[in-house]
Amino acid sequence: MQIMDKRRQLVSAATTDILGRMNRAGLKSPRTVTLAVTNQCNLRCRHCWPESGPDEQAPSAPKDQVLRRIADFSALGAEKFVITGGEPLTHPDWLEILTFACAQPGVGEVRLQTNATLLPPAHVEALLSLKNRGLMIQTSLEGATPRTHDFVRGAGSFHQTLQGLKRLKERGMAHRICITFTEMQHNCGEIPDLLEMVDTMGVAQFIAGTLVCGGRALEPGGLAPPTAQQYEALLSRYRSDKAFRDRYHRIGNIAALEWARGDTDAPDACCSFIETPYVTADGRLYPCVMVHAERYAATDAYANPLTKTIAARIDAWSRLQRIKESRLTQLDACSGCRDYARCGGGCMGRAFSAYEDFYAVEDRCQLRKVVYRQRAGEV
Repeated sequence: MQIMDKRRQLVSAATTDILGRMNRAGLKSPRTVTLAVTNQCNLRCRHCWPESGPDEQAPSAPKDQVLRRIADFSALGAEKFVITGGEPLTHPDWLEILTFACAQPGVGEVRLQTNATLLPPAHVEALLSLKNRGLMIQTSLEGATPRTHDFVRGAGSFHQTLQGLKRLKERGMAHRICITFTEMQHNCGEIPDLLEMVDTMGVAQFIAGTLVCGGRALEPGGLAPPTAQQYEALLSRYRSDKAFRDRYHRIGNIAALEWARGDTDAPDACCSFIETPYVTADGRLYPCVMVHAERYAATDAYANPLTKTIAARIDAWSRLQRIKESRLTQLDACSGCRDYARCGGGCMGRAFSAYEDFYAVEDRCQLRKVVYRQRAGEV
């Protein structure tokens, strides 16, 4: 017992020390932590950022190491965990990992990111036990029809995902479901129909975001982000269609519509390191879920104590934070743009993913300008 008490004191001292060092370096403590527990997946999606797939050799993090890191992040003040992959349900200990995360003090939400194709009744019953303990289930639909969804995620996946969602709904878990959608040229026009479909299901949230041009999306003949004309059509539909607008206000979050409403323009509202860290299945820790820059990653984050991992990268992450702050006033490409103060050059992580340059303008620049012009009544 004395040994355990001493260990708790040492852990507490190490945690207090690292929080103090982060604060002095201008960094924030982790709040939303994304943990990839495996890179294995039963699907091979055409837009997958970590390029997961049905590879038996794909790395999976050992359960005990994952549980230790969850406890460590919780001690640093984490309020939300996102358990992802690959497909986390392919990890043999997925339920124990979720249960442990839900039990952490101060954690208000644990989000399971799953494609929902591996949800037999037994899995749904297991998830049901966590329904009132902060569990949210996030799955993706890439269109309102099998044709558009399966084009991205593979033949038959639309039907399989809907079957999984149906089982969750039947067990009273629809209000614990978040549907996400990746905006691409081939599917952007289906947003209103998809929103209606998932609203009818009774889901809690519908979130859409523009395709990130990274990972498998960069392969030749791959996918493409929406066009300016498609964004104009979406904004027009929002203004003219009250039913769509009401559904959106009830459960929706789409970047273009939020920009149009003026709710999420503040350029200093994102990328405060390391509030949203991301740990890959092989243990690389990035200081932001959107910033996948290898020279700023920590290694062996599952194997090593978290305080040691963070301590080794504090100086590097502090430099990254200063780069983020300098983007608000020092992007040459934005110097003559009247919208610069609204977006600050956009998301630094997206800019790096698309151009491998922290001082590049993000890839949604022209789409933002369409929205800003419409908001100003210029089109």
